[in-house]
Amino acid sequence: MNRVVAVLAVVSLLLAGCVSRQDVSGAQQAPETVPLSDLAGLTLQVGDQKGGTESLLRAAGALDGLPYQIAFSTFTSGPPQIEAATAGKIDFAITGNTPPIFGAASGAKVKVVAAYDGGGNGDQVLVHQDSPITSIADLRGKRIAVGKGSSAHGHILAQLENAGLTPDDVTLIFLQPADALSAFTQRQADAWAIWDPYTAQTAAQLPVRSIGQARDVTNGYWFGVASDQALADPKRNTALADLLVRFEKAARWAQEHPDQWATSYAQAVGLSPEVARVSQSRSLRLPTELDDQVVASEQKIADLFAESGQIASPAPDFNKWVDRRYNDALRPLLIATN
Repeated sequence: MNRVVAVLAVVSLLLAGCVSRQDVSGAQQAPETVPLSDLAGLTLQVGDQKGGTESLLRAAGALDGLPYQIAFSTFTSGPPQIEAATAGKIDFAITGNTPPIFGAASGAKVKVVAAYDGGGNGDQVLVHQDSPITSIADLRGKRIAVGKGSSAHGHILAQLENAGLTPDDVTLIFLQPADALSAFTQRQADAWAIWDPYTAQTAAQLPVRSIGQARDVTNGYWFGVASDQALADPKRNTALADLLVRFEKAARWAQEHPDQWATSYAQAVGLSPEVARVSQSRSLRLPTELDDQVVASEQKIADLFAESGQIASPAPDFNKWVDRRYNDALRPLLIATN
């Protein structure tokens, strides 16, 4: 029953929030910022996945002295975050590289406002240790569990293309992580395309092998995504600028204190210390420039989705879902380079 209610809630958000692509005109003029002292009564609604954003900010002390309030909401993956932002339920979230593309394809009322290099090492395609599958090419005719519109969805499409396969050559079973784990464990799926910390957690719990990872296959980026509604509001726009800088500082702290961060992350989200260490050692989101190269790499993924029939063709012009208003403020604290 709970699952049915959750599905209906997501569908209602999607129906309420989607517009046609023609309604999207790209980045809008940013409103004037306001003094931080004017934000005392503001609550910023922030989406989170597996506690990754909130736990990092708290561990680094980046929420100390916050001039506004933040209410964190937990989501299973990026696509529901995009839907919630479009519906005005959240102001901001950090997602993988594919949810913004699916959002653009449906005319989502959001903009990408920040970029993070996740490397792609933790975004993998898993099979059971005793499986006869040894390569992506062996997936022909097989069942692959994957979250629709997730970074893993983009990853598996790119892997299939590199192996000379198309989605028609396999059976994609669209499931959220918990249900995908169950299907994979019960051998109802032959492979599972998934991301950290689920990759590391599964490897610690089951005898599995990886037959592919996203590094050098897709761009490995994560993105800070804000709702158009929040970007148009002077107070929320100001708070978002402050939050993005705080996240950058927190990411730098985590990079400089990996053991302390892994311990804190494990405690915050209920992972074993070893799983947290493995996950964060290879999948820490490092702030990088939201530049033309990043946007072009996203357009390439969007084109792949359209060519493979996973979204409507032609692919959306991804640049229309990008707003670089915070670039100047974020540039001094960037960690990764494109």
